[in-house]
Amino acid sequence: MIVNTSFTPIILDNLVTAIVLLDEALVIRYVNPAAEQLLSSSKRRLIDSPLAKLLQYSSLDLEQVKATLHSGQGLADSDVTFVIDGQRHLLGANASPISWQKQLLILLELKPIDQQRRISQELNQHAQQQAAKELVRGLAHEIKNPLGGLRGAAQLLEKTLPDKSYHEYTQMIIEQADRLRNLVDRLLGPQRPGIRKTDNIHLVLEKVRQLVNIETDDTINIERDYDPSLPDINMDAEQLEQALLNIVSNAALALKGQRGGTIKLKTRTAHQSLIQGVRHRVTATIEIIDNGPGIPADIQDTLFYPMVTGREGGTGLGLSIARNLIDQHQGKIEVFSWPGHTNFTIHLPIKS
Repeated sequence: MIVNTSFTPIILDNLVTAIVLLDEALVIRYVNPAAEQLLSSSKRRLIDSPLAKLLQYSSLDLEQVKATLHSGQGLADSDVTFVIDGQRHLLGANASPISWQKQLLILLELKPIDQQRRISQELNQHAQQQAAKELVRGLAHEIKNPLGGLRGAAQLLEKTLPDKSYHEYTQMIIEQADRLRNLVDRLLGPQRPGIRKTDNIHLVLEKVRQLVNIETDDTINIERDYDPSLPDINMDAEQLEQALLNIVSNAALALKGQRGGTIKLKTRTAHQSLIQGVRHRVTATIEIIDNGPGIPADIQDTLFYPMVTGREGGTGLGLSIARNLIDQHQGKIEVFSWPGHTNFTIHLPIKS
């Protein structure tokens, strides 16, 4: 693509798409106002800065961007994550070689897709979650009925055995049937609506913090960043405590053995939030942030499904149960993760 008209700066400066021109070392030679906003800095500071130094994390391979100069072929990626000043940006990216002021440069176009992606992802995840629930319920029915019969038969057999030394075998059958039944119940998660009353979410978070501190012997630093103006919420405190404990405990396990491991508990008030297609005037936002290794990208979209886990020896039930409990409170839960940073964000309605 050849760009050499005098109108080019005017056109680029008025685009809503972020435009960045890079040299062969991926040093910035030009940015338009949209790129200044995205990169959270002024043109004066951005020019002559290496792009890599501005990004805390990039899912886009910058070496492939650089390779476009030599190959002459453009590069397109519709799902790119950039982390800039601690903020995660979902972008569509296109890179192509151009001639600019007698130089061969790389034109990098970055288009934010955060809002569209979040709405689409929320709708898809809700539909998939409902399908997963129906599947688990069906399996539970098929498993629990034979288990009940197996347990009953073992009890009857135990009563008719002439030699009590054989009772240990019937007890083993009963214990294993009970263990499998408990596993199925955990897969289904709590189904009762719970007893709701207006309460302070910070009291729940403090209980969770104390429990995790005891479990970890204070080896992990748990920071608090609470919004004291956050209104009370109509909730089942026990259920939300369980949901939050599952998430914070997972974060603590991810940080096990890591020096400087930190978990931050953060609350804020949000306005005009969309949750499962319903707009709420005021919502509570609860964030659990850790500086662990991050969640593998290949399981992030299915992380809340039963039996999905990124941890060796994990059951994959904790987050599934947490999501079920948040759903029962008409809320939603999101996760954003990259190496060195994981953020679980829970949105709970305060007023409709």
